[in-house]
Amino acid sequence: MTVSARAMAAATPASRDRYVDLLRVLSLATVVLGHWLMAAVGADGIGNLLALVPPLQVLTWGLQVMPVFFFVGGFSHALSYRSTERRAEGRPVYAAFLRARLRRLLGPTLVFVLVWTAGALLVQLAGADDGRLAGAALRMVTQPLWFIGIYLAMVALTPPMLRLHARHGWAAFAALAGAAALVDVLRFAYGVPYVEFLNFALVWLAVHQLGFLRADGRLRRPALLAVAGLAGAVALVALGPYPLSMVGMPGEKVSNMAPPTLVLLCHGVWLVGAVQLLARPAGAWLERPRVWRGVVAANGVAMTGFLWHLTAMLGVYAAQLALGLALPEPATAGWWAQVPVRILLAAALTALLVACFRRFENPVHRDGRTSAPAPGRGSGRGPVAAVGVTLCLLGVLGLSMTGLGGLLEGHSATLIAFPITAPVAIAMAVGGRLLVERSGPRAEG
Repeated sequence: MTVSARAMAAATPASRDRYVDLLRVLSLATVVLGHWLMAAVGADGIGNLLALVPPLQVLTWGLQVMPVFFFVGGFSHALSYRSTERRAEGRPVYAAFLRARLRRLLGPTLVFVLVWTAGALLVQLAGADDGRLAGAALRMVTQPLWFIGIYLAMVALTPPMLRLHARHGWAAFAALAGAAALVDVLRFAYGVPYVEFLNFALVWLAVHQLGFLRADGRLRRPALLAVAGLAGAVALVALGPYPLSMVGMPGEKVSNMAPPTLVLLCHGVWLVGAVQLLARPAGAWLERPRVWRGVVAANGVAMTGFLWHLTAMLGVYAAQLALGLALPEPATAGWWAQVPVRILLAAALTALLVACFRRFENPVHRDGRTSAPAPGRGSGRGPVAAVGVTLCLLGVLGLSMTGLGGLLEGHSATLIAFPITAPVAIAMAVGGRLLVERSGPRAEG
């Protein structure tokens, strides 16, 4: 436990919703555990355990908890934007809001990208990326960045979506959900090309909107949400063209995740209802000082842990190979026997990586204050911030698709119908971050 974590825990106001902080930590931790379990690494490369053992796909109905993170994000973004507005006393706040929300997110993300880029270049210059495991690792390690790219879009769209929520409340969520359903109808019933990509925005914005509703105390019937969401997801999977898995499977024609489908939205609704049902007992538990200090400490490094957890897992497998230990065939008895040991070692290596890179997530002054920017005397430059965050999200999404293999050869992927290479994606993310940082009023100095 760091001194700053103790100080922040002790200074927690009575009005703070501690359960939201717990949900943020648990959702990312669950995703990390799911990735460690699903990665089936063997001598022939890196596969997916759920594709090898299809009955296990039902586990994704509990392990796919990214909707909870977006729900928590909506709650936090609503409170943060309103707080920034109050402190700005009528001045435009968009640029200040973006800088405050993106600083903790983009700092550790860009450090991760630049460190891995340097490593990938060294590996490729040495000609060591032609092995199946090395090549797969360079493609795989950036895949979780898709979540950060989509999350950046949620941050950027918070002000207009919050205004929509203030005017229409539940009707705004219903409109987004209805639009997502219409997209699936156009996609599956009429074969309209490319329309499915709209659900990258519609589905995640709808879940994000549920966070706004929670911020205003309007999620009053969580049991109804949970039952309706679960029943909807089950019915759609049983009767529609949707797969069982809530994560993408290699070779499947339809994925519930990429692009998101109405099933994933129903899945998110039932998860939101379920976690809301646990809010009261969890709130009492979080009043314990030791428990709360642990949540505060974990929140301070959660994004860093998420970014580096696949690196840690790959490091465990690399060490196993370096020691001359054979990799069992995935999903065999020998492979399962090693799972607990691999997870413990991956957790230990993740903790070591967090210790090395945590300083980039939430820089803290010696007196315990964070470095998040506040509105300055000027108005800031909202359009500059908007262009910056757009470049960031496109760059991060592009890198999640290209991976870091073939950096020197210029391998590309298609992002929104346009080809993009890893160097271009990295340049966009870094340039966008600089624009966001420079969007503040000069008076903030």
